[in-house]
Amino acid sequence: MPQRTESYFHLHLVSDATGETLLTVARAAAAQYASVSAVEHIYSLVRTHKQLDRVLSEIEESPGIVLYTLLDQELASRLELKCRELGAPCLSILGPVLGLFQSYLGAETSQRAGAQHTLNAEYFRRIDALNYTMMHDDGQHTADLEQADVILVGVSRTSKTPTSIYLANRGIKTANVPLVPGLPIPPELERLKEPLVVGLHASPERIVQIRQNRLLGLNAHRDDDRYIDRQAVAEEVAFSRQLCARNNWPLIDVTRRSIEETAAAVLSLLAERRRVPAQ
Repeated sequence: MPQRTESYFHLHLVSDATGETLLTVARAAAAQYASVSAVEHIYSLVRTHKQLDRVLSEIEESPGIVLYTLLDQELASRLELKCRELGAPCLSILGPVLGLFQSYLGAETSQRAGAQHTLNAEYFRRIDALNYTMMHDDGQHTADLEQADVILVGVSRTSKTPTSIYLANRGIKTANVPLVPGLPIPPELERLKEPLVVGLHASPERIVQIRQNRLLGLNAHRDDDRYIDRQAVAEEVAFSRQLCARNNWPLIDVTRRSIEETAAAVLSLLAERRRVPAQ
């Protein structure tokens, strides 16, 4: 029998809220084990004993690692007891963090499930940012770019749109403007005072690869298209870098960066800009 090249394990994520916190932590940890794949079982809004019964039944059927965020102590105790009986490792993700907060602040928690999703000013700020970002994708509505927190510029296939949406979900109003050969950039772009303008660029080889894959996906591949010509793409990238240098816009190389890493670099630049106001 040939040796298996990949193995699997069951990963149970039990939350009394949306489960986003759990999923983020679990995937960050699982990503460190490239040869093992997690079969995710996600249980959100678990707030009653009846709901927990179904969870316990599935854990018994497919034992594995159990991570949870349950603020109800009775539910948490039942889950941990069942896991001990099954010999399944079980961990409260928020428990150690809440304990640390409590010891430092000297106060009990409010025990509110999903408290981070309250419809407060921060929530509506994120919604406002997302609306702005969707309206200003791909060079649209450039007349009010001054209202943006961040503007991303770059040639096609440098991850401007997904990075913009990620930043919007962090409450950052983000517009993105494509740099297209033969077309002038919006005149407003070089006159902006408030927004942070950031250039995204990648190696010509990487951009050509992504563009070729996109054309293949659209069944529109053409070998003579300058869109995927190595020299033409190199000229696009050079123009992009020169434009950013002329305007003192910071550049981020996204060749080997994930969307999250690119967004983190933008947020760092934005935080630095806000600490040191423009002269």
